[in-house]
Amino acid sequence: MIKKLLNPLFVFHLIFVALVLIGYIPRELVLYETGLLVLYFLFASIEDSLIFFVRSIPLFIAIPLTANYDNLNQWRILAIILFLRWLCDRESFHYIGSALILMWKKPWSFAKEHSWSALLHLLAFLALISLWHASDRGEGLKRILFFINASLIGAVIAFPPRSKEFIKRLIKNITVPVIIVTLVGAAQVVSTYFMDIYQFMRVWGEGIQMREFGSLWSYIAVHVGNTWFAYFGDQLSLRVFSLFPDSHSFPIFLLLGLPAFYAWTLVKPLQKSAKVRDMMFTRGKISVLWIPLIFLMMILSGTRGIWAGGVAMIFWVGMVMGYMFYKKVPREKINIFHYLAHYLLIFFLLFAVAYPIFSSPQFLIAKGDSLLLEQRFKSIFDFGETSNSQRLEIWKKSLVSIARHPATGVGIGNFPVVLGQNIQLAKAGSSAHNIYLHVAAEMGIPAGLIFLWFLWLVLKQIYQRFVESREPIYQAYFGGLLITVPWILAYLMTDVAIFDERALLLCVATLAIIAAPAHIHG
Repeated sequence: MIKKLLNPLFVFHLIFVALVLIGYIPRELVLYETGLLVLYFLFASIEDSLIFFVRSIPLFIAIPLTANYDNLNQWRILAIILFLRWLCDRESFHYIGSALILMWKKPWSFAKEHSWSALLHLLAFLALISLWHASDRGEGLKRILFFINASLIGAVIAFPPRSKEFIKRLIKNITVPVIIVTLVGAAQVVSTYFMDIYQFMRVWGEGIQMREFGSLWSYIAVHVGNTWFAYFGDQLSLRVFSLFPDSHSFPIFLLLGLPAFYAWTLVKPLQKSAKVRDMMFTRGKISVLWIPLIFLMMILSGTRGIWAGGVAMIFWVGMVMGYMFYKKVPREKINIFHYLAHYLLIFFLLFAVAYPIFSSPQFLIAKGDSLLLEQRFKSIFDFGETSNSQRLEIWKKSLVSIARHPATGVGIGNFPVVLGQNIQLAKAGSSAHNIYLHVAAEMGIPAGLIFLWFLWLVLKQIYQRFVESREPIYQAYFGGLLITVPWILAYLMTDVAIFDERALLLCVATLAIIAAPAHIHG
């Protein structure tokens, strides 16, 4: 009986969250709904619980425990329950025991066999060390616990090895949350033509976002600052953020989910022929139409780093294809990657659709001209522009801080110290606006180097998975990741939005799929 509850319970959760967010039912009921989800996670299979969890990543909302503590998110409890059930599983227990024995008796062999795990454990250790001289150790400890909490879901997905059928099922189910946030983003754009800016802030800042993330974030978004709008003189346009706290983590989430759409919709063209031309003229599933809509939402987020990252991917694709020819990869694989890379053209063509949307009179305000999108694009290369100049200043201060604290940084979760700000501004998004500088500034140069090493191993693993995979669904998925993951890494040179809980959870799930043993992706 419990096996049949996955879809009905998910539909119930979707409707319940929607009614809470629009204020139709009181937030206080979230606590009871969370209790219902806890019961399901306790008695359903681990694999069904994982599917529900991944589907619901953008739908998990804050639980109003007390008037002063209303920002504990549902996912934090459910991830712990899943992890504890995984620990109690006999196969998992045996797997963990074997790994611990290997780590104790042959640490170098463990590091070689489990390089990802070894590097992540080392990063966690350095994070703790960084707290030694931190201004606010409590804030740093909270940050460490947050990352550990988010990482639990990855361990449950990847170890011990799940079945090939489950990994395929999980990949396809990643499309569900992406569809949800894409539709909400489209609805958000439409809403700007029926309300002014003050009504929009009341609905989204004081209403939906407060019920979604709690009163503290609502106050920050409304009174301290947000990234929801693009300005050019008197002109004002929405930067789509959907169910996310900002317009930066939203496109990252879409990029992480995009390869799942390739795997869902492009299997038939990959099966049909080994030639690029034949693949391009073979119709996939009609659901392939989601891909252009996802690209459009990425553009309408107004995130210039994402736009620039798209340009960078043209050069990246050329480099990867050149490397494949050099390594004498089978021509069929090269053609598949070439075919998948063609979808980048859709991204650039959709700027023609985004242009009139940006230029239209949103928030009931007429626009004097239609140059907002053009000016925003030009501002990418304008170092005197306010946002760019502030970012450059923050980078300089980050480098100075790294030089002063090269070994341990200022302490994880303590980045505002670098800028001479109040520690509490970490919650408002105070960061180095560059994830690589951010890690080094908070945790020291050794942690920064290990972080880069880990990312390099991730890219190598994605490439190996793509080259070695034989099934079209995995060829499409890993071929897509070979484009979208570098795109995200390029964007993170200007932001740290991957640390948003929704983007981070999907990132962890994606890394777990990549880390799964090679035979699963056969």
